[in-house]
Amino acid sequence: MNRCIAVILGLCALSMPPAALAEAGWTDHASVIELVPTAKHYYEVHLEVGSNPSGCRDKSWFYLNYDTPGASKMFDLFVESIKSRLRLRVYVTGVCNLNGYSEISAVGASPPGR
Repeated sequence: MNRCIAVILGLCALSMPPAALAEAGWTDHASVIELVPTAKHYYEVHLEVGSNPSGCRDKSWFYLNYDTPGASKMFDLFVESIKSRLRLRVYVTGVCNLNGYSEISAVGASPPGR
C-alpha cells in the first residue's frame, strides 16, 4: 500500500509545472552582456542582474518568445541599450524554460549611471 501511495505522489509531483514555485516581478537595473537571436521560437538575453525574483535556476539569462506581443519592441530596446549603454530591468513572469532561463514580459530602461 505504501508503495502505491509513493507512486501516486511521485506522478503528481512530475505533473506539476516547473514554474509552480517561481515568482513574478522586476529585476534590478543591469547592463546587457549578450543578446542572442535564435532559430528557435525565442531570443535570449544575458543581463548582469543582482536580483531576479523568478526562482529559475539561471539568475542572469532570460528569454522571450518571438510571437509575444511587444517582443520586437523589447528586442529593439535591448539592441539600443547595447549601443547606448542604457541599463535595463526586466519583468519576469515566473515561468522557467528547460535551460532554467526566466521568461520576461516587459523591459524598462534607465540612463547610464543610474
